[in-house]
Amino acid sequence: MTPSVNLARAVLRDAATRTTPTRGGCATYSIARMAVIVGRATAGGGGGESPRVVRRGRSSSSSSSSAGGGGRHGVVVVDSSTAPSSSRVEDASSSSDEQSHPPLSPPPPSADNLLPRQKLSSVEISEVLKRKHTLRWVEPVISKDATVREAITVCIERKLNGMMVVDESDSANRRASSTTGLGLNQKCVGLITSRDILRMMAASIKAGKSSDEILDERISEHMTPIDRVIYGRPDETIATCRAIMAKNGIQCLPILAEGRVEGILTARDMQDVYFDAKDRGGKKNYLRDVSDRVGLSSDLTSMADPPVFVRQHLALKHAPLYLNVGVVEYPHPFKSADGIGSSRRNFGPQDLATDPSLSEDAHFVSEVELLGESGNHMQKLLYMGVADGVGSWREYNVDPREFSHRLMAECENVLSEASTQCSVVGGEADCSMISPAELMAQAYKRTKEANVIGSTTVCVALFDSVRHQLHFSNIGDSGIIVLRHIDSDVASTLQRGSTDLSIAFVSQQQLKSFNHPFQMGWTGEEIVEKNSSFRQASDSCTSSVHILRGDIIIMATDGLFDNVDVDDITKIAQQWEHESGFIDGGGIGSRNKRWSSGNSLTDLSARSVSKLAERLCRKARENSLDNTTDSPFALLAKENDIMWSGGMPDDCTVLAMHVVGKPSNAL
Repeated sequence: MTPSVNLARAVLRDAATRTTPTRGGCATYSIARMAVIVGRATAGGGGGESPRVVRRGRSSSSSSSSAGGGGRHGVVVVDSSTAPSSSRVEDASSSSDEQSHPPLSPPPPSADNLLPRQKLSSVEISEVLKRKHTLRWVEPVISKDATVREAITVCIERKLNGMMVVDESDSANRRASSTTGLGLNQKCVGLITSRDILRMMAASIKAGKSSDEILDERISEHMTPIDRVIYGRPDETIATCRAIMAKNGIQCLPILAEGRVEGILTARDMQDVYFDAKDRGGKKNYLRDVSDRVGLSSDLTSMADPPVFVRQHLALKHAPLYLNVGVVEYPHPFKSADGIGSSRRNFGPQDLATDPSLSEDAHFVSEVELLGESGNHMQKLLYMGVADGVGSWREYNVDPREFSHRLMAECENVLSEASTQCSVVGGEADCSMISPAELMAQAYKRTKEANVIGSTTVCVALFDSVRHQLHFSNIGDSGIIVLRHIDSDVASTLQRGSTDLSIAFVSQQQLKSFNHPFQMGWTGEEIVEKNSSFRQASDSCTSSVHILRGDIIIMATDGLFDNVDVDDITKIAQQWEHESGFIDGGGIGSRNKRWSSGNSLTDLSARSVSKLAERLCRKARENSLDNTTDSPFALLAKENDIMWSGGMPDDCTVLAMHVVGKPSNAL
């Protein structure tokens, strides 16, 4: 099992190594330490140089990955090299210097607290936190037992976008054992943001819950668990933290030092660094920045029309879309019924393996009829998935194929039974749309009940043809990419290179460390180890992508992404389009005219899309056997101080999907 350099580099660098490290099993939030920091920042006593607010240095961190389903949690900045231990913090907090400045009521900032004008992106986060906490200190924490109602109140009253969720029962024990009573060291168990609360409320409203039921729910049920919170470090710059937040789709970034959260960083905090109080208030600033920009005319203000290329797609908004799917599966090139050769020489002179039944990869594609997302009418839904069995189970005399193949088979069984029940029982049956994560969970439950031993990475997706949405859930290093044509007028702005086929979306992977993806599995007994590689469906990276007519969707196992760069995948897809006639010399303008005339080439797409999957699998195999050119896997290995050259032979499964405007009649 191996991660792709394109799909995994950002996760390994910006997420997997930033999962909140723990100290003694937990991250803590120290009010006393923040009081010391704020007090020292404003004291300036003795005529000497006042200490720095946040000391620098990298903390030791675990390499757990973040999920996410896409954009739920915040980031923490951490300082570890010179920060005092908890006992030293308590001692320092009781010193006369710090006692003269109450922890939660720091004095107003002086001119010394204002940052000199400099390039904003190069400012260190320690300086951002120093200024933020000196100007205004609020405690960004909330109890895990708090309700949604209480969380909303705290967010508004304290003007917070995110809060660390703490276990107050554990904090009470810590206070009882403290000699000073100031070293609270509240145990952090998760992070909750205003975005999490809104999402929960939207889902609950959709589920028909009453307002009281929604507001009385515990936030611990909706927070991001502490082991999935992404953090930052105090010695990093604004530019680095902005990139981390943008790549991971998060609005709050916790800052961590020796297992202690020093503060929670937001985009506004980073913007505020550049402006002094005098830049915001006063008559001059109002006249210059506000007076000519406030107030819109109710008679003259209207929304502009969308660009031409957007209007063309909006015209098709209410027309359903369809997917033509082609599937190709290659086994490991050196695989036989007796095992896997470590090299070509070890494998022998026979032809490379081509029998798909030897592959530890598995897949399914299933179209069923269930209630649509609106819940008002039945509609056809297309589900698909890939799974990559973990080969190391051979060391325990377990066939790695069994778990992945059984899991995909159970996905099909769950869908088939649900669809059949709806058609037979009718209104008395639950015909609701099954989400990818729920399908994954039901299939896993059945596989576990059958006591099938093994583990696998898994990616399951659902295409909603009416709403033009691709919903997916992913565990591990399989994934999805979406390729899209961009109008020639904007192509030069949105992409590099001469082609107008662009990478519109790349799914996030979940990695414990390099070449060690998270998995769904069963050992014969429940695993309680917190640092386990196993994940549940609820831990999957779950997201949705809006799909347009003409898009090309690639779902594949890591055998493709480890050996073929996403830019090369794009080139292969573009070549297939031109050779098949979907794009000619007139570009997408000519294609759109063809669509307007009713000529969608749907049947041609259905017949030829398997050729695209075949080309991608073949290219992955060619690259995996090439020892002269570093593959994405080799490049990523070297970035992680592992010597590897050439490709990475592996099983490879590719589902190539072409989005069309009419159903196909092709056989």
